[in-house]
Amino acid sequence: MMKNKKRNVFSVIAALLFMLISGFQVFAAEATAEIQTPTGFYAVLVIVPLIVILTLLFLKVDMLAAGFVGGTLAMLIGGIGLAQANEQFLSTIPGMLSITVPIINSAIAMAVFKSGGYTAALALVRRKIGNKGEYMAAFIVILQAAATYMSGIGGGSAMVIAPLAFAAVGAIPELIAAMSIATAVSFTTSPASLESGIVSKLSGIPVADYVAEMRIFTLIFVVLSVILGFYGAKKRKVVFKGEENSEFANLNNGQLFKITIPAIFMLAAVILGPFVNKAIGFGLINPLVYTVVTVALIYVCTKFNLNESMEAVVDGSTYILTRLFAVGIFLSFINIIGDTGAFQVIASLAEAAPAALVVPAAVLAGILVGIPAGAYVGSILGLVLPVAVSLNFSPVALGFVAMGVGLGSQLSFVNITMQALSAGFQIPIIQVVKGNGKWVGMAMALLLVIAFFLG
Repeated sequence: MMKNKKRNVFSVIAALLFMLISGFQVFAAEATAEIQTPTGFYAVLVIVPLIVILTLLFLKVDMLAAGFVGGTLAMLIGGIGLAQANEQFLSTIPGMLSITVPIINSAIAMAVFKSGGYTAALALVRRKIGNKGEYMAAFIVILQAAATYMSGIGGGSAMVIAPLAFAAVGAIPELIAAMSIATAVSFTTSPASLESGIVSKLSGIPVADYVAEMRIFTLIFVVLSVILGFYGAKKRKVVFKGEENSEFANLNNGQLFKITIPAIFMLAAVILGPFVNKAIGFGLINPLVYTVVTVALIYVCTKFNLNESMEAVVDGSTYILTRLFAVGIFLSFINIIGDTGAFQVIASLAEAAPAALVVPAAVLAGILVGIPAGAYVGSILGLVLPVAVSLNFSPVALGFVAMGVGLGSQLSFVNITMQALSAGFQIPIIQVVKGNGKWVGMAMALLLVIAFFLG
């Protein structure tokens, strides 16, 4: 308990130090010119609500409760009336819910999940590679990364894939760590994720542009994760265990491949679509087209009938819509704090920061906040990313910060992906955290090095 408290205090201090050397701005750039920078004791006072929110998040208080407390305190400090607060509330939530493409992509990917595409792919590969557990482990990491990248939901992917992985090769520490790293870099740079939507909304960068800029870095970390999964299984001389999934045991290889076709098409559309569109000179592979085609493929290639295929898409939107709504409420409280001039106070100190260290400092802050408060990756980005936005970080630098938060969350006891891995591999979550420590820590170190040279 004492160690956790010390870690939380250290994380609060680190995050605040970063804010103090960087700068902070939320959503509308034009608001900066209208708000006067507070001075004297009042300049210190207006930062207090941010400290309160960070502290509450680290203490595992629900993000909306933390935001409400901080926002209310900001209203009292800044003399902000209910009418002004209500205006922020009613404008911020629709702004978050307008992030259409990630909502669509996430809904379609979840429909592919439900139709059995990923489970069928795992069963098919298991048949093809024989008793080579290391190749199966590598494919499991690829599948986890692909599923997360398409859906934008790391926890949802792990809930499906982790039990299948445990049944196939058992609880390999390196494999679990590899799945965690691949998940973190995938959901923070996915065209379907809440996190990419928040980056887009806070920075004004289109989701497609952000995703395109980050794709090479996502691929680097995924490849390293695949190698790690392979290495772990090879070192431990893992062989297949358990029985094949009963749902697919009686299907031949051709039938299994048919079920995976919607997943293959969706992944190709998300990753290769922009390149195809550029090559032919117009947007042939757009959200409308690949939505219709994927739903049609689910109907044709899986056991789902047309009604079930459509319902799966609608049901698949529930996760991201719920979280966009929650983050919209949270950010409305952050914007209220912005109305007090708190962000201008912090931004006025940005010039004191050495330019070469600003991006790594932002990444480190994201990592340190993500570890204790990893259940709220979206809200953490709402606190950390505006610092980077105020300094005109490039899309790549913003992505590094988002990745830092994501990697930090993979050492968090409250993170959904971590909980899913714990349940799926049937080991205590403390064992998952300990096993991730070495490998996720190395991934963090690599990210900091990359951020220093390329940020």
